[in-house]
Amino acid sequence: MDKLTTVEGRAYPFGMKNVDTDIVIPAHWLKTISRSGLGEGAFEVLRKEPGNVFDDPDYAGSPILIAGDNFGCGSSREHAAWALADLGIKVVIAPSFSDIFSGNAFKNGILTVVLPQEAVDRLMQVAKTDPIHIDLEAQSVTTPFQDRFHFEIDPFRKHCLLGGLDEIGLTLGQADNIDSYEARQAQERPWIAPSPARAVA
Repeated sequence: MDKLTTVEGRAYPFGMKNVDTDIVIPAHWLKTISRSGLGEGAFEVLRKEPGNVFDDPDYAGSPILIAGDNFGCGSSREHAAWALADLGIKVVIAPSFSDIFSGNAFKNGILTVVLPQEAVDRLMQVAKTDPIHIDLEAQSVTTPFQDRFHFEIDPFRKHCLLGGLDEIGLTLGQADNIDSYEARQAQERPWIAPSPARAVA
């Protein structure tokens, strides 16, 4: 997982409320277990509408999505986070998120920022013309117009995102402790240690 420290760029001024995971990635895309290529299906239904924000060249490649209240509700499909990541989204800003979606986003290196509706409305306005800057270390969202909004984040999630640590990375970080434990078990309980493979004649 890539480290996430600061993100700056244009943001999709989406703003829709109660966007469920079926809108983020329709069910017929769930046949794949690959994370690549899902960006093509992200917001597929909405992208059929002329003039939609996701196909507007002004926002092409935007790393930030500004959404409405209760983003990511509905089913628990992790493909929703995969699709956003494949679309290039690194941060989603909204007044609230589904807990399951927020967890899936975190596990896939996407920062979910909860801000009051007034702040989201202001960022929606700025996003139409100017970039937005997110600083995870400072826990702030700023604009070129001196707007500054502070957000809260679980310290563990912050640590993992800053360090680019997914569950595998966290486990590997404990490699010395794991090795010590296994060596101690081999000494204290040799009967549970794996037997060396016997040579076949």
